[in-house]
Amino acid sequence: MFFRAWRHVFKLDPDRDIDDRTLERVCRSGTDAVLVGGSSGVTYDKTVGLLARLRRHEVPCALEITDPSLAVPGFDGYFIPMVLNARHRDWWIGRHAAALKRFGRMVPWDITAAEAYVVLNGDSAVARVTEAETGLDADDVAAYCQLADRLWRVPVVYLEYSGTFGDMELVRRVRGMLSQARLFYGGGIRSAEQAREAARAADTVIVGNAVYDDPDAALATVEAVRSETPV
Repeated sequence: MFFRAWRHVFKLDPDRDIDDRTLERVCRSGTDAVLVGGSSGVTYDKTVGLLARLRRHEVPCALEITDPSLAVPGFDGYFIPMVLNARHRDWWIGRHAAALKRFGRMVPWDITAAEAYVVLNGDSAVARVTEAETGLDADDVAAYCQLADRLWRVPVVYLEYSGTFGDMELVRRVRGMLSQARLFYGGGIRSAEQAREAARAADTVIVGNAVYDDPDAALATVEAVRSETPV
């Protein structure tokens, strides 16, 4: 699949402002891809606008589709998130089945992949929106990830700490038990050292908020991730 070689990814939110100079630096940083998505305030028009700006550069771009109304054509790849620890089935199967009932014939399956999210920061926007049960112990997290990897054969497992730096021992444990899924990690990476830690634990490191809060620190994470290999 299109994401299999990704080590470092910047995640941009269509609902957040980013100036042209910072966007250019992100796209020319050497990152493997830009992932577009957000938990709230995302619209079709905002997503189209961000894609148009990204297409001025050569960086691969992928879109997380959280609602069929936000399925903007023209990306290099598409992810369909499933929040495994959401309280309501809508967030891991209900909305997906409803969307496929209406639009399944239009899905570009060759560049579309499922993401099995486990959301672990209860204060994050994604946890609030999905009503995720975030008070999980390590065995709970491992069970969710094995469900996605072994039973459902989902190609991406995503440990999401959104806004706070996570437990790298847990991330490493999860990666060690996956049989075929690629492990994405996102959350709280604001320095090169944190990026290196995450790169040693996960297959793919996602850097998001730092792009908006401290672009220089965010850009330093690219080389930091490339300098490490998972152990």
